[in-house]
Amino acid sequence: MTERDPKAEIPETPRRAPADPVAAVVPVPAEADQLPEPPDVNFAEYYHEARPRTLRHRARVRSTVRRRSVSQDGPATGENPVYVSWLLARSMLGHADELARQFSGQGSMWQNPFANPGPRHAVETASVWFTAYPISLITREGTSFLGALGDTDLWQAFETIGIEALHTGPVKRAGGLSGWQPTPSVDGHFDRISNEIDPVFGTEDEFRAMCATATWHGGTIIDDVVPGHTGKGPDFRLAELAYGDYPGIYHMVEIEPADWGTLPEVPAGHDSVNLDAATEEALEKAGYIVGRLQRVIFFREGVKETNWSVTRQVTGVDGVDRRWVYLHYFKDGQPSVNWLDPTFAGMRMVIGDALHSLADLGSGALRLDANGFLGVEKSVGGSPGWSEGHPLSEAANHLIASMVRKVGGFTFQELNLTVDDIKVTSEAGADLSYDFINRPAYHHALATSDTEFLRLTLRTALDLGVDPASLVHALQNHDELTYELVHWTAGHTSELFSFRGEEITGGDLADTIRRDLCEKLTGPDAPYNLIFTTNGIACTTATVIAAALGIEALDDIGPADVERIRRVHLLLVMFNAFQPGVFALSGWDLLGMLTLPPEQVSDLLSSGDTRWVSRPAHDLMGHRPDAEVSSSGMPRGRSLYGALPEQLADETSFARQMQAILKVRKHSGVATARQVDVPDVAHRGLLVMVHALDDGRVQATVLNFADEHVDAAVQSDHFTPGSPVVDLFSGESLGTVDDLHGFRVDMTPFRATAVVLESPAEHEPG
Repeated sequence: MTERDPKAEIPETPRRAPADPVAAVVPVPAEADQLPEPPDVNFAEYYHEARPRTLRHRARVRSTVRRRSVSQDGPATGENPVYVSWLLARSMLGHADELARQFSGQGSMWQNPFANPGPRHAVETASVWFTAYPISLITREGTSFLGALGDTDLWQAFETIGIEALHTGPVKRAGGLSGWQPTPSVDGHFDRISNEIDPVFGTEDEFRAMCATATWHGGTIIDDVVPGHTGKGPDFRLAELAYGDYPGIYHMVEIEPADWGTLPEVPAGHDSVNLDAATEEALEKAGYIVGRLQRVIFFREGVKETNWSVTRQVTGVDGVDRRWVYLHYFKDGQPSVNWLDPTFAGMRMVIGDALHSLADLGSGALRLDANGFLGVEKSVGGSPGWSEGHPLSEAANHLIASMVRKVGGFTFQELNLTVDDIKVTSEAGADLSYDFINRPAYHHALATSDTEFLRLTLRTALDLGVDPASLVHALQNHDELTYELVHWTAGHTSELFSFRGEEITGGDLADTIRRDLCEKLTGPDAPYNLIFTTNGIACTTATVIAAALGIEALDDIGPADVERIRRVHLLLVMFNAFQPGVFALSGWDLLGMLTLPPEQVSDLLSSGDTRWVSRPAHDLMGHRPDAEVSSSGMPRGRSLYGALPEQLADETSFARQMQAILKVRKHSGVATARQVDVPDVAHRGLLVMVHALDDGRVQATVLNFADEHVDAAVQSDHFTPGSPVVDLFSGESLGTVDDLHGFRVDMTPFRATAVVLESPAEHEPG
């Protein structure tokens, strides 16, 4: 037996609890331990009564698909059958076809409802998520990433805090192949080339063990599927070789030799080169490709000027030399999947990947990454190709999400599209969507001490029918603070909006918000946050707060500053957690991580991807306090709050205060409530969100984004005069709703609170 690490002992409950729900831990009313009345039984529960989670039915593969071992011998060309066999043995499509046969003809495939998204069912399954980033997690010596995430002490800490699900991030093999040799990932493992777990992160057995540990602690594992693209792995190389169905996986077009003169030469040491705009137009006019699309993501002059690249000359399995032009919405190492090829090879490959994760490895949910780009169509009249909000994307998302629901899981999507498009995709696609609507807006509210734009985004979602309960409201993840504001820059550019006392177009509104964010959160006064192309700002939540508080140098942060940052951090927790939907946070949030100095990741920044400064390595459990890098080589960043065991031993810590917030959230039922109002406020720094709870009561979340004291008048037509107003945290009465449908609450700087309005009849004298 090994000696137990004393730091890993997790206290179950705090010793005492001070008062302010955002400044310190809040005592939860005694009735919080009472279970609420069960809701009406839904379709799934009617046919499949509640039973222990470990015994709930889920379709499982009867046996794992064995991957053939083929030796490497001879040249890596299409004319070498050994090389082709080696690629086939490693291909995702080949693995998917073998795996799919185990599900055909099985009654287990018809035991779950699947046609309609079930956002509230997904939220009930897991309403608080931890999002991991594999290459940034510091683990015990000799312990893999997956081994660390399956650690019992970590899950005990998660259960104590109130975290109910863990999103692993991409952990399957990624990158590409150059001949026989693997090449590294070009996009943080989002360029998948295999269904196998990448050994750098662990093993399939460790993944299954992690799922078992999560289940034991009442949790769920969320994995990834990438339906929009792969890396340049075996499947892409087989496509280049014109083998079987493989060219049908990708949006790639064979260029006739007579037209090769229009194609650029591929530089030595490369296997493809990006097309410039002139060549893109020429190939479009020649009838080869769709041509110019609505935008060029990650545009960089001389590197990526269009969404199309051309391969070098490749000799196929039939001895024919070919050059292909292929679509890639992102980097050239991420060829796009074709969802409407007659072979349906791309669809088969993606569905196989999803089934492997859910039914073989044991995850309970999947993130659909970049799934808004699954359809592309040629336009007329010189307009850009139709590539966003395309009906094919909606159909493909419906297929993936339905298959996942058929085997007992749920999905969420990261769609940074217009609110209209998110509404459409939510009607038949993924169960949940990432909240790109309000995420930049709450950062803007903090940066400017003004919630006007945040109120606008919340109201826009409500007006267009996007249910907040269908959204994943998040703090930091592995990406930048997005400020593309697609709803205003793409779908409603010319529409007029009322903002700061005047009518302004959507395009001008987006420009104003971006300018405010850049001026407040980056530049000479906050050099630790970096702009990331046209997409957003590379930062952590802690450094957003530091910039908003006027801290110019991270090295100057002292104990008093840590306390201020923590207070504001908890305000943002309250905003995201005390509204319907999922609340998500990362290790960077749990530990209060700061961005890395650019010189520490200069090699990674050389490609122009500034996001690496916001992905510092961190040690959740404090296993290796002396480690300077993660096992993947990411430099360790500075933590303001300390490791989880340390925090859970201190009732005033960030983790303990968040634990109290999440406990009250769970008891109140706000996660599955309906948002009914975002009323006007008397002070620009205030925000009020009004919700109808399942038990018929009205709940209000009140937040002060200003660094000043506010005597807040809170009003809404949904408040009934005479209703007693009760603080959800302390259980104390704050008075009654007056005849103007309002009440008052004292709001100190950066304070947040939550109240519930009781029925007047219940409090009338007997």
